[in-house]
Amino acid sequence: MDVPSELGDFLKSRRAALRPEEVGLTPLPTRRRVTGLRREELAMLSGVSITHYTRLEQGRAAGASDSVLEAIARTLRLTDDETAHLKALARPVRSRTAPSHREQASPSVRQLLASMREIPALALDRRNDILAWNALGHALLAPHLPVRAPELPADRPNLTRMLFLDPDYRGLYRDWPSEAVLAVASLRQVAARHPDDPGLTDLVGHLTINSPDFTTHWNRHPVRTCTSGTKRLRHRVAGDVDLAFETLTLSSPEGQRLITYTAEPGSASEAGLRGLLEATASGQGLAVAR
Repeated sequence: MDVPSELGDFLKSRRAALRPEEVGLTPLPTRRRVTGLRREELAMLSGVSITHYTRLEQGRAAGASDSVLEAIARTLRLTDDETAHLKALARPVRSRTAPSHREQASPSVRQLLASMREIPALALDRRNDILAWNALGHALLAPHLPVRAPELPADRPNLTRMLFLDPDYRGLYRDWPSEAVLAVASLRQVAARHPDDPGLTDLVGHLTINSPDFTTHWNRHPVRTCTSGTKRLRHRVAGDVDLAFETLTLSSPEGQRLITYTAEPGSASEAGLRGLLEATASGQGLAVAR
């Protein structure tokens, strides 16, 4: 990932989103050539020299202090997630070793997944490649894909890629537009934290080329952490279900995590999930892998 360019583009996108009157400035009667704040206005409001701020937008962030970055973040009204993203772009951490493309879920993680028979669950790497899933996780999210747990990197489904390019997976989400924004916002954060990961670079490039929807969202620079919440799904066996998801970070240097999906006790969603469990156990109602 071209971190200097990403830093400049992120700052420009947030500067363009703020109107002068929103930050207490009175617009001059002359015609403005920018839709949001000018560089000099943002620098003045942040207490930063225009030269220093211009260097940041040019991607030359060497020596930028926390106090300067936080002052700019306050002026731009960045969220906590966006402020952390700004700092990650300004001070990228370069890895001395190339990230592995051969990540595997450990035997203990696979054992844990297998033991969670009544809860859909899967293990992901930081790129959102599926390293392993249990039977119910597969049946919930991707019954149209092979049930065998993916072993080789080239065979692994990727949740973000599927969300934009796989019609079956895309159709699973009743509120796909919101899901798409969250997926891009999360990928933005991960890419900034791991600028040397070629897998992330390849993923972004592939989606940019093949999905206009992804490109539109990516160019808006959304940033948000999403480790829990509710997925509103429309499943052909379980029906319409609202499932709470939780993300658990695993003890792995590669940023692996476990995601589980549960339904509120006594709800229609719990009944739908139970029906899917029964169908999975009997081998009925699931699509044949293509």
